[in-house]
Amino acid sequence: MSFKLKQYTHPDFSGKAFIDAPEAEMAVVMQDGVAPEGFHAMSIFPEYFKVDGEWRLAKESRMDCVPVYADGEILTKEFRVLKRGERVILGRTEDASEGIFVHAKGFGEAVKNEELFAFRTSRSRETSFSKDYNDLYDLLKHERDYGNILWVLGPAFSFDSDAREAFSKLVENGYVHGVLAGNALATHDLEAAYLKTALGQDIYTQESQPNGHYNHLSTINRVRHHGSIERFIEAEAIDNGIIYHCVKHEVPFVLAGSIRDDGPLPGVYCDAYAAQDAMRDRVRKATTVICMATMLHTIATGNMTPSYRVLEDGTVREIYFYCVDISEFMVNKLTDRGSLSANGIVTNVQDFICNVAKGLGL
Repeated sequence: MSFKLKQYTHPDFSGKAFIDAPEAEMAVVMQDGVAPEGFHAMSIFPEYFKVDGEWRLAKESRMDCVPVYADGEILTKEFRVLKRGERVILGRTEDASEGIFVHAKGFGEAVKNEELFAFRTSRSRETSFSKDYNDLYDLLKHERDYGNILWVLGPAFSFDSDAREAFSKLVENGYVHGVLAGNALATHDLEAAYLKTALGQDIYTQESQPNGHYNHLSTINRVRHHGSIERFIEAEAIDNGIIYHCVKHEVPFVLAGSIRDDGPLPGVYCDAYAAQDAMRDRVRKATTVICMATMLHTIATGNMTPSYRVLEDGTVREIYFYCVDISEFMVNKLTDRGSLSANGIVTNVQDFICNVAKGLGL
């Protein structure tokens, strides 16, 4: 296998700009949930802060959060969890002039075409993704054994029998370490396992079944009767599908609810901030994130995911982030929202997941 992680290079702090830089300024939180004026907002890149004469790396980051200094470490916190008395770092520059340095080139710069005029420089349905697939196969083989692969799934997978089978094989073979999804993905996947339909359509022929529009509601109702997804799977002898394999192989999944959810299923987070916290816990462990056919979950996860991860031994490694969607708008929107390290693949996600399973020899 040819895959190798990119080497991370820390800034050269012996340079004059770093030596002459002032200490990072801080201010105390005076009101719970409110940052002091002039707060610094975090990005997806590694950020260093000069405190007590030492440049300290924030070991975790998240876009639109603030850095808090406590017990010799830089913590990254959402505004809503700030507590009175905590010390927030201030500053709006990123070049060390205020004791803050954002290191966007730690993994090296991508080679850019130097010509000002060139065709097909964006990611679109006309882009050739052959190399992307080959790189992804190598990456997944590496991450299965040495990383943590987090999948963010829209409900499209549950509408197709081959796609459900392909993802189930990924779970079985260790290529899935966590799943983020909504009520819809789990509902229609369990409906497919229970009644062989998704939103009332046969998952293979796509033919609508008599009174099929009741099927997802009947499935939700039956799961609620049993009290949990796990007990439903056991009591109803469910033996296939994405959720079934996650339960069987003890792969954690987070189901974040929304205003439009039916039911919802037991275990769905109905509090938006509780869902955000649960998703954040999974993102903290992830080294590769693959988001497919779910715009809001993809943007939410992208905003939570930095470009790097600090491992237990102190090694800094890159986080790989993929956005797969049939819509060019969606793939490019993620980059527009600040997730600059995302790799976009424009394709039908059902075909994508089947190709990935085949490419991995499953």
